Amino acid sequence: MDPAQQKALNALEQYTLLSKSATSPRAAADLITQATSSPNTFVFAELLQTPNIQSLRTAAPEYSQFLTLLEIFSWGTWAQYTSTPDLPKLSEPQSLKLRQLSLLSLSTSHATLTYPYLLSALDLPNTRALEDLVISSIYGGLITAKLDTLAQRVDVSSVSPLRDLKPNSVPHLIAIFDDWNGRCAGVLSEIEGQVREVRAKATERKRREHDHEVIFDKALIDEITKDSRNKAAGKRGAGDGENSGGMEPDRGEAMDLDESFGRGGQRNAKRGGRFGGFTGLGKRLAG
Repeated sequence: MDPAQQKALNALEQYTLLSKSATSPRAAADLITQATSSPNTFVFAELLQTPNIQSLRTAAPEYSQFLTLLEIFSWGTWAQYTSTPDLPKLSEPQSLKLRQLSLLSLSTSHATLTYPYLLSALDLPNTRALEDLVISSIYGGLITAKLDTLAQRVDVSSVSPLRDLKPNSVPHLIAIFDDWNGRCAGVLSEIEGQVREVRAKATERKRREHDHEVIFDKALIDEITKDSRNKAAGKRGAGDGENSGGMEPDRGEAMDLDESFGRGGQRNAKRGGRFGGFTGLGKRLAG
């Protein structure tokens, strides 16, 4: 159980016990005034259900109005108090408590409460009074909130369970929870669908990456193989060129030799011609 709720129940217990002896309408009305004025009482369902308090419903109007007042403290708001005629006038502690309880109810339906809205709903005279009320509610453990004085708003993050349920409100609450459950199921289904879509996209992305890696690896291997073959062919071509180049000088030398021999033959022929002339002369002399 929430600590603030347990504290409120403990504070109400003494008034619930006293209700057994409040057999007269006046005593019951006085007990309601005491309970709603106590600084630590914020839940009143147990007191409201006691027989002597319920007997005020059939009492004279001057006393039955105290039962209506207790019902407003249990589940009503400041606006309901001001709009209901012939209710008892509230003391300062009672006014503070009912405004605090009204702030709880407003906080459950609005996470962010603006200053103008709260000033109107709680019937407060100025911003200072509103901030004092919110601060007292925070320190009292009724709400967890922050005052944004610059933006003129109250940001409520959590609310203590210090409001009683209005009679016949359970079916309405069940309908609210069913609607909430349906919306949660819809959101969960949508999230699951998005998760499946993300997983499918991730799987497809991995498959494409794998295919790209396979294609890249194959292209790389083909390029390396082609390059190796080209290098091997180039080496063989270079070797053949070197062997062919080694024979060229031999043919050149042979040609040089042929030319030398040719030139030498021509020279010898010339010389032989001259000598041949002398040889012919010798032949003629010999003859």
